[in-house]
Amino acid sequence: MADAALSFDAVTCRFASRDRTNADYVAVADVSLQVAPGEFVSVVGPTGCGKSTLLNIGAGLLQPSSGQVKVFGQPLTGINRRAGYMFQGEALLPWRSALDNVTAGLEFAAMARDTARDQARSWLQRVGLSGFEDRYPHQMSGGMRKRTMLAQTLINDPDIILMDEPFSALDIQTRQLMENEVLELWMAKRRAVLFITHDLDEAIAMSDRVIVLSAGPATHPIGEFDITLSRPRDVAEIRTDPEFVRLHAAIWDVLREEVLKGYAQQQAKG
Repeated sequence: MADAALSFDAVTCRFASRDRTNADYVAVADVSLQVAPGEFVSVVGPTGCGKSTLLNIGAGLLQPSSGQVKVFGQPLTGINRRAGYMFQGEALLPWRSALDNVTAGLEFAAMARDTARDQARSWLQRVGLSGFEDRYPHQMSGGMRKRTMLAQTLINDPDIILMDEPFSALDIQTRQLMENEVLELWMAKRRAVLFITHDLDEAIAMSDRVIVLSAGPATHPIGEFDITLSRPRDVAEIRTDPEFVRLHAAIWDVLREEVLKGYAQQQAKG
């Protein structure tokens, strides 16, 4: 049996109390999950439950307090160099044009400048930004910046793609266009994807499998659902499919109570 592209085995991550007098904060607890090569897996859960912490552990940006992460069967030590990470927030360098932002990773890998720029132009064309190579981030719309970030992530041809609520700040029309673009690009090469989102519709429309996390602290998986909808998919049209409606009801039945718990916790903090 082929090794998982990315696997978490009983992973726990805790953070020390700021004043050293209280108990450690446990962000995720005893999490075990796998993403197979070519599989698109979404993780949903309440706001603040630790979804991004889990993704950062998979990227090698955080070390688990216990448990182990493996990448294609090998223990992850340090940065996950087989993964590309598309962040939730802005990750473009404001002093670099779209073209230069997309070439950044290749330049850091010592690729020849002309070759890197040729590849960047090709990727900007794939994400619908041909002719906008010289625009700086402040000259681009939110959707254009997200397209640039997508090209910036995929140009390095990662075996694993990590995405942290990448479209949450976009209007619904732009968001659906971006979701379809991601699916089209993913279908071309079928890389492993771990996608973090708080939007259940988005998770179902895009994924092969949806994992539900509990409210924090000590978040952990409480549900897992295979998405049997046929591909290719249009994320807007698929929402009317009876199987989509059934899946949404089944997943929401597990997620609802955790969302209410998470909301209550946020209110208490406020």
